[in-house]
Amino acid sequence: MRKTLFSANAITLLRISGTAVLLFLRPFSPAFFVVYTLTGVTDVLDGFVARKTGTASDFGAKLDSAADLLFYGVMLLKIFPVLWHTLPKKIWWGVALVLFLRVCSYTTAAIRYHRFASLHTYLNKLTGASIFCVPYFLSASFGVVYCFGVCVVALLAVIEELTLHLLPHGYSAGRKSIFLKPCQSPSASETAPDSNNVEEKGANS
Repeated sequence: MRKTLFSANAITLLRISGTAVLLFLRPFSPAFFVVYTLTGVTDVLDGFVARKTGTASDFGAKLDSAADLLFYGVMLLKIFPVLWHTLPKKIWWGVALVLFLRVCSYTTAAIRYHRFASLHTYLNKLTGASIFCVPYFLSASFGVVYCFGVCVVALLAVIEELTLHLLPHGYSAGRKSIFLKPCQSPSASETAPDSNNVEEKGANS
């Protein structure tokens, strides 16, 4: 089990390494797209390996979130200048709103749970996939429309995550949607031994 768990986390570390390599490549060059695509493949592969082998862990989820944040940071550094000159200002107002709400979400989670908490919801995953595809579609005729759609999805995702952090239930890293119930641990009645059975065993002994 340790070997498969390390393999899943090693794939995530490979994504982090690939993200670092992107810093030294010219944006939208063939080499850039090769490494960029490989980082996307590892993003899907690490989670698949962890789930398939039953080795998903809280550490793995944190490492994956850190890799995502690093990847977004590099994207911002390398692709932002191109996006700034290509996209209309209306989209940037939306981006600013998403970033503000994202900070509010992380702050709320830090105050409530005393930890960094980024939920792997379906909308967050869709946002990540949509943002990842931006470089591929930016030069297309529908590039601006696509980026507007990405902004809308990102806004819905952060609103959902912030709402989940504000709800009275405890932290649940595996929460996939606000419309789905959080994973619950077995209740005390399920885990505690039946007192009647204990008494019967004591009487029989």
